[in-house]
Amino acid sequence: MNATVSILAEIPEELHESLKCYLENHPSWDQDRVFAAALSLFLLQNGNSKATEVSQNYRACARVYLETLFQHPF
Repeated sequence: MNATVSILAEIPEELHESLKCYLENHPSWDQDRVFAAALSLFLLQNGNSKATEVSQNYRACARVYLETLFQHPF
């Protein structure tokens, strides 16, 4: 089953300003790429890889994180 996840979140003003500054200084990154990297890193750091399904999710998060970090602009 494929579930759709839609994210609409308010973030602290300090975090917003930091993100805006980062994106201005790193033109190869965009908001979606930053959020994908941050979310996948969070899930990697807080995941539990004992169960088979969780382990598969852990590897998928690791793949997304690494692909996001090393993505090159077209």
